Amino acid sequence: MLGRLRLNPQNLRGRRFPEPAHPYRNDFQRDRDRIIHSRAFRRLEGKTQVFAAGFCDHFRNRLTHTLEVAQIARTVAVALELNEEYTETLALAHDLGHPPFAHVGEKELDRQMRRFDSSFEHNRHSLRIVDVLEQRYILFNGLNLTFEVREGIVKHSREIESGSEAELEELLPGQRPALEAQLIDLADEIAYNTADLDDAYSANLLTVDEIAQTIPAIAQFHNDVGTQFPGASDRLRFWEIQRRIINVLVGGLIEGTVKAAESAGVKALEDVRRLDYRLARFEPDAAEINRQIKALLIKRVYSYAQLVEERSAAIDKMRELFAFLVDYPERIPASYRENSDGMPVHRVVCDYIAGMTDGYLLRVYREFFG
Repeated sequence: MLGRLRLNPQNLRGRRFPEPAHPYRNDFQRDRDRIIHSRAFRRLEGKTQVFAAGFCDHFRNRLTHTLEVAQIARTVAVALELNEEYTETLALAHDLGHPPFAHVGEKELDRQMRRFDSSFEHNRHSLRIVDVLEQRYILFNGLNLTFEVREGIVKHSREIESGSEAELEELLPGQRPALEAQLIDLADEIAYNTADLDDAYSANLLTVDEIAQTIPAIAQFHNDVGTQFPGASDRLRFWEIQRRIINVLVGGLIEGTVKAAESAGVKALEDVRRLDYRLARFEPDAAEINRQIKALLIKRVYSYAQLVEERSAAIDKMRELFAFLVDYPERIPASYRENSDGMPVHRVVCDYIAGMTDGYLLRVYREFFG
């Protein structure tokens, strides 16, 4: 389909620190493996996606969500004849920089950093993790990933304007990322919208009938599944509906991206980079279904009182912990401080808290405050 736009692993911009070629793995395979073996990747298991661990052992966490994004992104990349290994690597890295307590934790860290005329954003922090904070190699800090993976980590979900962020000037500001990177944000949406529906159904926050009343496509699938499988349980019927919705969204992403590429007349990757808009997109019907699911989740799930109460309590603790550690940086583990020489205290504190799992933050809070 779009193989002409594929990122060729033979034409890469290289690594910050040159390394000899590996005898049986290409550069993207090596980057993927470095990400999987990083401590930041393992810590995703202890970070909230939407529902905290206490709700149910079966609910998604940030790590299982990442694996679902990778599965969807790979499927789309293969269908479009793009670089599957590059796509998978970006998907596995896309949430490395997420702090504890999901998006509310990110917003709170950003608020704290703005007190010091700085900021926090999880994609930039993902880059900081792979460039600086992971300490696994003798010859360099970070993971020494390829330029293309580092670029995709930051730009998969947003643009960089030239001159806007000095630390990102090397990552081709003003240019679109490769098409594989553009797919990640929409694969992410497919994964979390359908998974959050699943978890909300399992938490008894939504019934199939309530979902069908809001989303016509799901109402049609509900009727079809009821006719085809009249003896099936409600739970099995729900999962059958969920699979069909995922298929519609994935198919819509493939179709919409192909049509956009054909309409733009792009012939090679450099044409993709020079466009002033992104090519990855849903076709209109799938985009509307995706929008309807998101609106339902915002209205009925993300605002659920118990979730809001738990998030609020967790963020209060994060705020107190940040202020305490800025005043008493000696309470940060010595090994962590040694790896942050030359950084201002607020940045060291931010790095430390952003790397915590939900449970570890609560343990540290109890240690300091009782």
